[in-house]
Amino acid sequence: MSPEGGTEAPSGTSERSAGPDADPDTDAEQGTDMTAVTSDPRTDPLSRALAERAELIRLCLYALDRARSSGVVERLVEGLDGVGVAALRPDGERFDPAHHEAGGTVPTDDPQLDGVIAETEVVGFADRDRLLRAPIVTVYQSRPEPPRPR
Repeated sequence: MSPEGGTEAPSGTSERSAGPDADPDTDAEQGTDMTAVTSDPRTDPLSRALAERAELIRLCLYALDRARSSGVVERLVEGLDGVGVAALRPDGERFDPAHHEAGGTVPTDDPQLDGVIAETEVVGFADRDRLLRAPIVTVYQSRPEPPRPR
């Protein structure tokens, strides 16, 4: 109840009006205290938002690695993709140690497959053009030629 005997202020809203003497650190419409966001003038809001985004991405990758449900994994991958973080599954591409981590090899008799990624063991991720985690892959490797009889 308000002191004037009226009704209670709706939950989540401020009883204060957004008039000229309203607290500048309170969003009257949302009833949100903005002090924590605006109190440090040395913190650039964009830098802070980018740091918070990076932390959320890190936490999503952590959750993704531990998820047991394929539906949860799919939803996390879709959500990350929606904010510019792409899953990397380079099957069929040439192995590049700057972008891929070799987890193993599989022999092949086809010389054209030598050095091509056969399978992605652990999905990698890139935030737009920045590699967050290299995919761990299995790479085709030509079988050594048997020694020739003398």
